[in-house]
Amino acid sequence: MRTTTSSQRHDIAALRPPAGGGPGAVAPRSGVPATAAGPVPGGARRISLPGDPRAAATAREFVRGALADWTAQELPGTEGLAGRLADEAVLLVSELVTNAVVHAGTAVELRCRLDPGADPEPDADPDGPDGADGRGRPGVVIEVSDHHPARPVRGREGASLSESGGLGLLLVGAVAESWGITYRRAVKTVWFRLAVAAPGGGGRPELEVSFDDQMLQRGLRAAELLAPAVRRTTPQRHSAADWINPGALSFLAEASDLLSGQLDADQVAALAAQLIVPRLADWCAVWLYDGSGGHGEAQRLAGVWHSCESRIDSLRTALEREPPVMAGRGAPVTGSANNGSAVSWPWPQEPSGYGPGGAALACPLVAGGRRFGMLMLGRAGLMWFPDEAVGLIEDLCRRVARAIATARAYRRQERISQVLQRRLLPRGRARVPGVESAVVYEPREGAWAGGDFWDLFEAGDGRWCFALGDVCGSGPEAAAVTGLARPVLRLLARDGFGVAEVLDRLNKTMAREAADSVAAVAAAVAAAGAGAEAPVEIRDEGEQARFLSLLYGEIVPYRGGSGGARCTLASAGHPLPLVLGTDGAVRVVAAPQMLLGVVEDATYVSESFDLLPGETLLCVTDGVTERRSGRRQFDDEDGLAGALAACTGLAADATADRIHRAVHAFGPTPPDDDLAMLVLQAAPRE
Repeated sequence: MRTTTSSQRHDIAALRPPAGGGPGAVAPRSGVPATAAGPVPGGARRISLPGDPRAAATAREFVRGALADWTAQELPGTEGLAGRLADEAVLLVSELVTNAVVHAGTAVELRCRLDPGADPEPDADPDGPDGADGRGRPGVVIEVSDHHPARPVRGREGASLSESGGLGLLLVGAVAESWGITYRRAVKTVWFRLAVAAPGGGGRPELEVSFDDQMLQRGLRAAELLAPAVRRTTPQRHSAADWINPGALSFLAEASDLLSGQLDADQVAALAAQLIVPRLADWCAVWLYDGSGGHGEAQRLAGVWHSCESRIDSLRTALEREPPVMAGRGAPVTGSANNGSAVSWPWPQEPSGYGPGGAALACPLVAGGRRFGMLMLGRAGLMWFPDEAVGLIEDLCRRVARAIATARAYRRQERISQVLQRRLLPRGRARVPGVESAVVYEPREGAWAGGDFWDLFEAGDGRWCFALGDVCGSGPEAAAVTGLARPVLRLLARDGFGVAEVLDRLNKTMAREAADSVAAVAAAVAAAGAGAEAPVEIRDEGEQARFLSLLYGEIVPYRGGSGGARCTLASAGHPLPLVLGTDGAVRVVAAPQMLLGVVEDATYVSESFDLLPGETLLCVTDGVTERRSGRRQFDDEDGLAGALAACTGLAADATADRIHRAVHAFGPTPPDDDLAMLVLQAAPRE
């Protein structure tokens, strides 16, 4: 038996597929079944295999099918493809594909072809590569390629099983007539050639390789080696360390990137389990606390994953029957469990468990001094996890815990935002006799609470009041101003104050609140030793939120069934309201005035007009008028008036919906500001 490398007579370049993949090439797709190509020129066959545990079985079936097809076609040199050669080809392909999946972790390309052989040179050594025992006879050439060329091939010739972690190239060297390894920029290929037995049965030696665990014996048939082997129970610390070290940093970086994008704790748990399996373990489970992680809380099994999907349910059942107990919550594990250190854990008694089990670890998920749950994982065939693996797992668990903490904080803020929005906005709008109304309210994407607000309520004495406001700023500070403005408006209106008087009083209230805020900031600066003359500037949104733009008015329907209504309104730093006539003409019905909260002694004036039957009053916030598309705004060149004119003849709801859609369609991205609209339409005469 001879072994060659890519620099010897069997040049691997001659065995590679043509550039571009050839007509039968199939692109690898991880996680999907392999797709075999048909025959390609030269009698070669190719297949792309996903990098998962099913790849080896698919490869065996593919090779047996190719050999059987060639034999059925009675191609030259196929007389000896059945029997022992087929068994050995299947064995070697199974080992090489398994090694590629486990150690390279990428998709695998498999190619096999018939080699018709060549006539030996007259003076060739009969035992040489070109002699009677070499390429002179027909044979089968098989290539296994992965996409991790920097990852060394496992099972180096001369290494023991405890060092190599598997049969790998030891079997190739023992069985193949010649073999080699080729490294390219993006592909690593291991190839071997099996020669067809010489006529009369000579020339094929028996297997004479001895392995540490006595798995191969003299004369053992290749078919027997394909039976499931008992997993090794001896410690494999060295090989496991080799398995962990390559790519650890890139794995953690990839995990951090994926985990940081999740804003749901259960999604983080599920993703963490799938990141770990099968790269670091055969199975993984994640428990989470639903509260703050106190001792009295129950934990729940949030995610379970297994390399064999059919065993997930049985593993879940076993883990739910005997859940882990954290330190301080019943029987203690170890003191290290409180600071995020991993500890050994008994292998779960899974009903469908295989072999002698393996090593399991439990690692608390700790971030910011709080425990959010526990992650448990196991790898079959190990007595314990090596230190390198434990360190990597602990680092990953810290990242998982931080991602869970972030997701919990996001959910908490989201709940606060929802409650706050419900409190800040009216539960409904009043029905005004003879006047239809429509409202659009849309906080900007990702905002906890919108700075825009609206209201439409009955003020008594046949009056209905409406308001559309926009706090300068966003977030909790803007919501606090909204929470102040809307109740004050209602209180003043129901006390009988007119439109201008309401704005005067609200302005004084906001200006005094702002003055108190500035005084408090100045006092804090002085107390900190900055000096009495230290300037206090308005820099952040919290300070800006003391200003309010507001469109406020009242509407009084005409009595006697004549239709229409009398409107009185004022605009304090707000986009001016528009009225759409029945003839399609659009007019402005207010004059601009100062923002509320800027000057305490500012006075406001109101304007009155008739809203005739069929006419429509449109009030919007600057989220509509200042909607951007590049350098253009929606209201440039009277864009809002044009959009309103296009709504002639539409009801109030249809008008609001059309303008809303026009605002969204104006730019390629979602609006980056709160958006609110109020439409009032006097019922047309019948």
